[in-house]
Amino acid sequence: MHLADTLIIAAYMITLVGIGIRVAGRQKTTDSYFIAGRTVPGWAAGLSLLATIITSVTFIAFPGAAYAGDWNLLVPGILFVFVILSIGPIIVPFFRHVVSMSVYEYFGKRFGPAVRMYSSFAFAAGHFAKMGFVFYLLALAVAGFTSWSIAFLIIGLGVITIFYTFIGGLRAVIWTDVAQGFLLWTGVAVTLVLLLFSPQVHPGAMIHLIAANHKTSLGSFDFDLARPTFWTMVLYGFFYYLQKYTADQTVVQRYLAAKSDRSALRGIAMGASLCLPVWTAFMLIGSLLWAFYHLSGQSLPAAITRADQVFPYYMVTQMPVGVAGLFLAALFGAAMSMLASDLNCLGLILVEDFYSHFFPRNTDAQRLRFGKFAVVLCGFLAIAVALRLSSTHGSALALYYAATAIVAGGLAGLFLLAFLSPRAGRLGAVAGIVVNLLFTAYATLTLDGGKMLNLHRYNYPWSAYTIGVFGNLLLLATGLLCAAFFPAPQSLSSNQTLWSWLAARKHSGPQSVPLGDTP
Repeated sequence: MHLADTLIIAAYMITLVGIGIRVAGRQKTTDSYFIAGRTVPGWAAGLSLLATIITSVTFIAFPGAAYAGDWNLLVPGILFVFVILSIGPIIVPFFRHVVSMSVYEYFGKRFGPAVRMYSSFAFAAGHFAKMGFVFYLLALAVAGFTSWSIAFLIIGLGVITIFYTFIGGLRAVIWTDVAQGFLLWTGVAVTLVLLLFSPQVHPGAMIHLIAANHKTSLGSFDFDLARPTFWTMVLYGFFYYLQKYTADQTVVQRYLAAKSDRSALRGIAMGASLCLPVWTAFMLIGSLLWAFYHLSGQSLPAAITRADQVFPYYMVTQMPVGVAGLFLAALFGAAMSMLASDLNCLGLILVEDFYSHFFPRNTDAQRLRFGKFAVVLCGFLAIAVALRLSSTHGSALALYYAATAIVAGGLAGLFLLAFLSPRAGRLGAVAGIVVNLLFTAYATLTLDGGKMLNLHRYNYPWSAYTIGVFGNLLLLATGLLCAAFFPAPQSLSSNQTLWSWLAARKHSGPQSVPLGDTP
């Protein structure tokens, strides 16, 4: 690493801390700390969504996937835009008027506190696992081509992120995300220019080689669920991003933080629309890298054994001084944006879905103190998980990640059951959750020929990408079946469904439904 690159990274870290300090004085209530007092401009909420979705894994995995194969991994991203453009005009204002801060409050209103706490726990388990894993992968990748130790990277980046998230709340998270968004686009644009106009390879030759080898293909169009074909990835993308937009606290917080329904919808649509070009750009970078190393005559060192190592290697060997630092700052920022967003939302759901339930007479000041404590605690636990992964190379926690993958599924199906079926009640929700857990456990453990649990001919036969698809469908089908035979009593069944919401908005207008009340 050149000194100039290190100084650029240091300047970016100082900027993030400065943003946290700048907004720290406004964090006086839980509303301001966790949803920024509903004062964030829509465009800022959209850029924050972009920075939250584009993690450091994207920087490495997408170019690596395109380098090794084709653009099949881009297919779910296309569904990402489709989902928000189709359901956003209903979902965004619905949540802004039905819940106060936690998206899982909606499940509680429909199915009771036990389902609310389960869904909150399922989300928290999955995201907590992700935090440690993403930080470990980032440190592993960067340490491979710098002199920095993995532990130094994990602890340093983690502590900085915890600090500005702790003092600045969601407002600091969003505005650091905005800075990350601009840095991300700058880094991507500079990299594409460097690759396309390299003096060693003519751009036309690279484009021709990429086209001749079908490197931009979206995958096979055979309907084969055992492989990651185009249709497999379509199904995966639809349910993954449906869950992201309807049952993911990090996304719903952006709805709630915006100034108005219209501002929130425009901002979220903008953020979703920007994600697809970013993913496409990373795929193009991977394809261009493949062409570059085939045509330039340069060979990769023996230490490069995986496709996802090629882009980081290119950054430090081919990029001019300063540009590598810019892109590494964007890479660090992507991981920190994800961690900061997760920390804030974990603090929120621990306060709203657990602390307030068990201590209903708490004051707002007590809730704020507990929330800040939860942010710090979760942050240091995530650092500990990442350090543990670095010392065991992931093997010691493999079973834990399998377990969190099992419990974190099914939330999209649970939302569809709550939103579409007025007859569904607590029994249908609980039965659906149980069926989903059993199926997901079976499929996850017997996947890939039974690596964790071998049932031989009864192993799960299809791609891992289909587990969530079938899990959500099974939960929904089970809940609807229970609702058909055992409908919830009218006194216990909430009216907060798609049909009652549309009727209320048609009768009274979109701005007349008070926050948190039944529309």
